[in-house]
Amino acid sequence: MTPAPEAARPGPPVVGPPIAAPSVPGPPISGRTRLYAVLGDPIAQAKAPALLNPLFAASGVDAVLVPVHAPADRLDEVVRGLKAVANLDGLLVTVPHKLAMCGHADELSPAAALLGSTNALRREPDGRWYGDNFDGTGFVRGLAAEGRHPAGQRVALAGAGGAGLAIAAALLTEGAAALTVTDPDQGRVDALLERLGTHWPGRVTAAPGPPADTDLAVNATPLGLDPADPLPFDPALLPPGALVADIIMTPAETPLLRAAAALGRATHPGIHMLTRQLPLYRSFFRLPA
Repeated sequence: MTPAPEAARPGPPVVGPPIAAPSVPGPPISGRTRLYAVLGDPIAQAKAPALLNPLFAASGVDAVLVPVHAPADRLDEVVRGLKAVANLDGLLVTVPHKLAMCGHADELSPAAALLGSTNALRREPDGRWYGDNFDGTGFVRGLAAEGRHPAGQRVALAGAGGAGLAIAAALLTEGAAALTVTDPDQGRVDALLERLGTHWPGRVTAAPGPPADTDLAVNATPLGLDPADPLPFDPALLPPGALVADIIMTPAETPLLRAAAALGRATHPGIHMLTRQLPLYRSFFRLPA
């Protein structure tokens, strides 16, 4: 049974200064060092190691987060091997594995179960793996920190994968007036509408592109990781006052954001979504303050 929406609602965007990557030297890696991994395909763009490893050091935790390139067609094999590593305590998940990784969790948070998507898993004391998803809350907190609040906004979302699902639910929870979604995979669009439409009836629909009255347009696809990628949508179709947000972090100024800025549109880069998740990761992985 799908969990009640109240159980899956992310908390209010309590905004404080993001956790910066401090210049704290970590302990040398030894036989006692605990391991964490971030999984993706590709993985070279991942920012999590540069942010989480200083967080471990600042917390006095003898641990290291390493990037793991897990090809999509070998994900199950990679995860089975990692879960067999006795000193592996947690996994972070990036594109394109957030949907598939739900199948590797023994238990999901209400939010991750609602979304069918997880971006963080931890090993429990009994050896079971617990998954949650912080993308949506991180994205909303990143917007709020920049003075952008989704309440009453008309949102156009490109991408109905794991990150797109989480962002859509968080924006609707925070009061977005309407959300349209586009994705070349119609099955993903249908799944998003089915999962979220019953909780926010009449507020989430499919569309071939951003409507003309869009207030906030979000790219939650991988388009932009490769400079040769086409734009996920044409920012020229947006009204002058629209905000264009991208969740891609490398490059910091994606082709979409560059094109939007050239048209005079306000932009919001992807790094905000990750930095605002750091306090959530600290709590999730039970790191000391």
